[in-house]
Amino acid sequence: MHVTIIGAGLGGLTLARVLHVHGIPSVVYEAEESPTSRAQGGMLDIHDYNGQHAVKAAGLVDEFRALILEGRQAMRILGPDGTVLHEKADDGSEGRPEVMRAELRQMLLDSLPAGTVRWGHKVTSVEGREVTFADGSKVAPDLLVGADGAWSRVRRVLSDATPEYTGVAFVETYLHHADTRHPAAAKVVGGGSLMAPGQGKGIFAHRERGDTLHAYIDFTKPEEWFDTLDVTDPAQVAREFEDWAPELTALITETDTVPLLRKHYTLPAGHRWDRVPGVTLVGDAAHLMPPNGEGANLAMVDGAELAEALVAHPGDVEAALTEYEEAMFVRAAETGADSEELIESLFGENPPEKLLELLEQQ
Repeated sequence: MHVTIIGAGLGGLTLARVLHVHGIPSVVYEAEESPTSRAQGGMLDIHDYNGQHAVKAAGLVDEFRALILEGRQAMRILGPDGTVLHEKADDGSEGRPEVMRAELRQMLLDSLPAGTVRWGHKVTSVEGREVTFADGSKVAPDLLVGADGAWSRVRRVLSDATPEYTGVAFVETYLHHADTRHPAAAKVVGGGSLMAPGQGKGIFAHRERGDTLHAYIDFTKPEEWFDTLDVTDPAQVAREFEDWAPELTALITETDTVPLLRKHYTLPAGHRWDRVPGVTLVGDAAHLMPPNGEGANLAMVDGAELAEALVAHPGDVEAALTEYEEAMFVRAAETGADSEELIESLFGENPPEKLLELLEQQ
């Protein structure tokens, strides 16, 4: 069986690794020129009920544990005035340990045979199972898997669905050497993560590796509203929080990087497709949804379960894809419903109280 995977993100690489564990070769085509050609984002909490199952299937438990940032499961929730409403220490349970996305991706890359990932292969079109790249080369595998993210080209073979703006976007900032250069912000974030939700907006942050604070300044605004805001000017962004505690707004005003706007997009709730021979999707290509702490976990478990289905149905790719997709559709729909509840608790009416209520139910 010739398996071609488009996209060297966490989902595609997990699929390639679990296939390799079971002796099934694959090739991963990635548009980026190298593993380091683009920043890979911040911290991820990898959950014991989905993402860690994929790590086990990949046979990389020890390697994964070596990446865990100790103490980062600590969490605190603050009101806009800086009042601590809830605080939870890292209990060391490893139920949701934090790792750096780039390091997790590199772990998967290092676990694959040399040459598995073909860098610098940008897809220009997909017709059936035939993929054409920007350099004019083509492949037509037995099995084509789209792991190519939100704007997947492979998805067009299966579905007419396109991502739509969710009404939520965040402005991303970084504060380096935080304990010495940004002590007020470092103190308010603490040792793990900070959540300061407000109606229609919020300030969120993680303490990452190397004494770095990574902040997400969220807004629930129409897409065109951002045309009126120069997000590269920290002072303009901070004015939207002029009545908030200064130790919170320091995560905006003291940024060591130019603020970057990231809009959230989603596929329709319950997105699914009819079976098309030899083609399927994993991760955001299949079920893009707003950030909810589950995206990376879902992508990895998609990759692992697809590989395991192929192993369980030797010689019958369609049976494997049917089994995988039916389970994936259910999992994605359930997670999407939870995501809507989380967004309402963060940015709806009385957000701190609603968020606390949601946490009590878990």
